Amino acid sequence: MSGQNTVTPSADGLAASIKAAGKASAKGGLPPVHLWNPPFCGDLDMRIARDGTWFYLGTPIGRFELVKLFSSILKREEGKYFLVTPVEKVGITVDDAPFVAVDFEARGEGAAQELLFTTHVGDQMLAGHDHPIRVERDAETGEPSPYVLVRSDLEALIDRKSFYRLVELGCHHDGWFGLWSGGAFFPVIPSDELP
Repeated sequence: MSGQNTVTPSADGLAASIKAAGKASAKGGLPPVHLWNPPFCGDLDMRIARDGTWFYLGTPIGRFELVKLFSSILKREEGKYFLVTPVEKVGITVDDAPFVAVDFEARGEGAAQELLFTTHVGDQMLAGHDHPIRVERDAETGEPSPYVLVRSDLEALIDRKSFYRLVELGCHHDGWFGLWSGGAFFPVIPSDELP
């Protein structure tokens, strides 16, 4: 035996642990998961689908507050995703990105534009140097998958309706079609590849 903790992780146990740890601040901020380094307790049969739906034991988690709680203790290390409390760390599966950006608000125009994104669990972030936008293109189909950084190596997939709206705000800069936000330009596609 490798000395791995023999605790059997469960969703209820995680929820109880994080509630016992208390709120991160009086203002209801996020727990300080970056400070927590508990022992790995094994993998949990929990999965986040590409559309942002959380599943536990193959069943969608229907309680929004529970999903929001779990999303607040999410951590990514070396390309793997974990739920972390002060006393345990469990692995989960993420199909694509752990969050989905379901809406955004645009303020200003051109290089002064600001794009404020909202995720499916209520997180908000202003795209810019600290929260960059990136677009991956499928090598075979060319279909774009746009993302925005939420926090600490955790991204949100920008949903299709929001991406279409973003494209309407795009412009050309240094040979690229892309988006300005927070003083940064985020390339989407080379200008010469547009029809």
